[in-house]
Amino acid sequence: MERVNAPDVEIQVIQSDRQALPLADVMSKTLFRAHLTNLFENDKHFSHLSSIEKEMAFRTEMGLYYSYFKVFINAPSFLHGLHHIMNDRFSEYPLVINAVKRFNLYPEDLHWHMDFFGIPTKACWNVNRADGLSPVESCEGMGDAAYFYVSCVFLLNGVMMSLFLLYGTYLSGSRLGGVVTVLCLFFNHGESTRVMWTPPLRESFSYPFFVLQMLLLTRILRRSNHERRSLVALGACNVLFLLPWPFAQFVLLTQASFAICFVMLFGNLELLTSFYISSLVAGWVSRLGNRLKCLNTQVSFCHTSFLYGGVFQAIIALKRLTSLCVSLYFPQAHIGNLIRSKLTNYKDFHTLMYTCAAEFDFMELEVGFISSVAHNFHCVSLPVCACVCQMVYHSLQLVAFAVLAILVMRIKLFLAPLMCLMASLICFRQLFGWIGEHFKRHITVFGILSIMAIQGVANFQSQRGIVGDFSNLPQEQLLEWINANTMPNAVFAGSMPTMASVKLSTGRAVVNHPHYEDTWQKERTNLVYTMYSCKLAKEVKRNLMQLQADYLILEDSWCNRRSRPGCSMPEIWDVEDQENRGKLPLCTLLSIDSQPHFTTMFENKFYKVLKIPIAAKYDL
Repeated sequence: MERVNAPDVEIQVIQSDRQALPLADVMSKTLFRAHLTNLFENDKHFSHLSSIEKEMAFRTEMGLYYSYFKVFINAPSFLHGLHHIMNDRFSEYPLVINAVKRFNLYPEDLHWHMDFFGIPTKACWNVNRADGLSPVESCEGMGDAAYFYVSCVFLLNGVMMSLFLLYGTYLSGSRLGGVVTVLCLFFNHGESTRVMWTPPLRESFSYPFFVLQMLLLTRILRRSNHERRSLVALGACNVLFLLPWPFAQFVLLTQASFAICFVMLFGNLELLTSFYISSLVAGWVSRLGNRLKCLNTQVSFCHTSFLYGGVFQAIIALKRLTSLCVSLYFPQAHIGNLIRSKLTNYKDFHTLMYTCAAEFDFMELEVGFISSVAHNFHCVSLPVCACVCQMVYHSLQLVAFAVLAILVMRIKLFLAPLMCLMASLICFRQLFGWIGEHFKRHITVFGILSIMAIQGVANFQSQRGIVGDFSNLPQEQLLEWINANTMPNAVFAGSMPTMASVKLSTGRAVVNHPHYEDTWQKERTNLVYTMYSCKLAKEVKRNLMQLQADYLILEDSWCNRRSRPGCSMPEIWDVEDQENRGKLPLCTLLSIDSQPHFTTMFENKFYKVLKIPIAAKYDL
């Protein structure tokens, strides 16, 4: 069948009249949703993939999250599916875990049944494949699970674009300011989000609620009397922001949202030991000190300085104390080690697993991104001078996000959209009234947009020009072999991304997965990844049997792949395992001959499935 692309997206500037904002709101939402859908379709040709190919397209954590959505749609009832994922024995076998608590699965928990509104289910057809491959059935429509899943994500993010339009309008006091924000986001779309490439990631569900939270907070700061309903709405947005995405803890500063989320996530101890709660406690102490100062005007400057100067130390101390207390029951990983590795030469196995990934590397400064939003920094300094509370808030938040984004490139998700939002201030009359009358200011804005459009349109066209056709035949062969040749209760170990695919497409239990935040999971992955070290095969086999794995999936690419110097798996192990440094990696030896400790059961161009002999269970 011929490929059908979504219609080209047209960006229109809405003239300001009484109906302009509602019309622009609808159009921005529709355009952005269509844009996301088109980019995703162009990249993967998603509409013409078979069910198993669509599942393989959800790699790493995406596959893990989607596997729980699949549990729900295959369960006889919602409650049955909920019970299944709250007593999950397939993700960290033989452990039974509450997956809602561990993985923030509320987006998957609260889905609507696909034919609830009577929408036509799906249309299916056969797609002929090249290279002698058998035809596959491909379906699209809201009745197809994968199509429904990504459509919901894109719809939510389309609504987010409408929020940015409203936000830019409210912040600048001009409808044109909202249009400027939306255009900046389109011009710098690749720097502002990755939802079009990775729909199931937690940030795709969470970030739109943060945009709404910032809008509500701006409204509260602008008003002298705080309405109860505004504060309640703010707390609700904080909850909806935090529930899908544990990383949101670094942004939230509201006590109420913490308490609600801690309960709804079944006492998530990672949240309890975060810098977020430590900052809250330190803030309470600081606020208490301020009240004491008000009651006793004789408090010395030295005492006050000591109190406030100790807030930062208190945050660090409380973080360590809570982590230490909780670790007696449930050890937690320390984000401090990651920060330490970014600022010093410190490194270990776990920090290298993060920092060797591009999204956790230092932010790269791209010329296109700088040239299209550089004027924003000029807009940042002016609000501070204006002494307007909400402007100061946005400026300080922008600085904070900039510092974090420099350290961790993934934080561009927060930085770039906020810069686009601040660009709306070029329409703020109180700041730029000196330019002249209404007409002159609009001419100036359109002139700036025209300059931005030179690079912005190039960025836009570059995104639209990404065309691919997803195919992963070696992995498809692996998954089909597992389905046909292993028992349903078989247990697998291997690289984190592949384990997500195995769990999703075969329903087999795995001992490790891509969600790398939990301390116990880090240790389990460490044991599995000894296959890429220079340790003895017998020791690696013992590790796998300790995890009660039946099969090990070996990937030659993981043995040889190197994103940059020092980041291949054998090099990472050289840091961790100094004793065996310089020896030939075990993965290289096993790719040649898996005997006598393992038996090769399946092999293709990229994957090798090794079975641990039953007798090995008694060799421990």
